[in-house]
Amino acid sequence: MATNLAINDELLKNALEIGGYRSKKDTVNAALEEFIQRRRSEDVISLFGKVEYDENYDYKEMRNR
Repeated sequence: MATNLAINDELLKNALEIGGYRSKKDTVNAALEEFIQRRRSEDVISLFGKVEYDENYDYKEMRNR
């Protein structure tokens, strides 16, 4: 999908240097992937302490089946 964006040149320059990417396109794609991964991680982290575990569950027993 072709898209025209007004991206802050200084941010893009810094990201390109820090990331060591060859092109602006590679830099932006990597940044988007990292953004998505981080947001998904935050969603999982928000579940900590909210999941109730069965104290009688024996994961080792499941291995023997």
